[in-house]
Amino acid sequence: MSETTEAPDVLAWTCPLPLRDQPRVVMGHGGGGALSAELVRDVFAPAYGGPALSAMNDSATIELGGARLAFSTDSFVVRPLFFPGGSIGHLAVNGTVNDLAMSGARPAYLSCGFILEEGVETEVVRRVAEALGEAARAAGVEVATGDTKVVEAGHGDGVFINTSGIGLVPPGVDLRPQRVVPGDVVIVSGPIGVHGVAVMSVREGLEFGVEIESDCAALAGLVEAMLAVTEDLHVLRDPTRGGLAAALNEIAAAAGTGVVVQERAVPVPAPVANACAVLGLDPMYVANEGKLVAFVPREHADAVLAAMRAHPLGREAAVIGEAVADHPGMVVARTGLGGTRVVDLPLGEQLPRIC
Repeated sequence: MSETTEAPDVLAWTCPLPLRDQPRVVMGHGGGGALSAELVRDVFAPAYGGPALSAMNDSATIELGGARLAFSTDSFVVRPLFFPGGSIGHLAVNGTVNDLAMSGARPAYLSCGFILEEGVETEVVRRVAEALGEAARAAGVEVATGDTKVVEAGHGDGVFINTSGIGLVPPGVDLRPQRVVPGDVVIVSGPIGVHGVAVMSVREGLEFGVEIESDCAALAGLVEAMLAVTEDLHVLRDPTRGGLAAALNEIAAAAGTGVVVQERAVPVPAPVANACAVLGLDPMYVANEGKLVAFVPREHADAVLAAMRAHPLGREAAVIGEAVADHPGMVVARTGLGGTRVVDLPLGEQLPRIC
């Protein structure tokens, strides 16, 4: 080092993994992992309070006028706005519909709020709105109300969308992680990691030899087919931000059980596996937008699996593991070589802005 070289400014260095004691919000707080959970637990939950929020499920189940309703809201900030297999408009519908479906509800109505950046092309907004309407009709829900705001150029990213939804929960349906017990069979509805890799490939201009399309889809019909076999499903979850790993960890923590996953049983498409290998990612942590994971009593597992495979969105459903009494709150994977690894809750996010 020459004598004229200045000493490095260590205070300006940044860490690729945000620290938990960050005094400011970092991207990882929106990733669906440990940082997201801490933000909700330490900031939002104490501020809001209330029993409906305390369950911390994908949607709240509430009693209103003698009916059991599922109520959910979600915001979508994906970039790019259009990607193979979908768009921000499709995500805005399917993401909220799926949150309702994970409570066993039959989705009925959505609200839709658009936040537009000054200067975005009207034709782009039209395409997004048309995609949203198309997805709503396909999901069998109606956009009943909405709102539009415009922010100054440079204070947004083209189009952001918030959707809220309500649906009816049929009598006898009680889906929540606290019902999980050791011996429950864990079923995933199909190949994982597709959506996250599809969005990333377009955003970063990556090519993997074959186009990977998002699995974005509304899962209410699949859930109805499962509930037609038995109402005694214990919990459902759509593994979006944080992927399958985050969903399993959230369920294990809330249930107070352990989860064992057979790594080779987890369906990962070859293009996704190859892309993750190149990029150093674990498919278990990559986002999905058209898959669910179910914890099902063992006596119903075969019949539920058969019903899932008979549905177009569950043709490749697979049993991947079980709930166990050992290591409560922890998820472990049995590897193909006979070893065991801990599948922890991600700290932040591997793939920013995939929904």
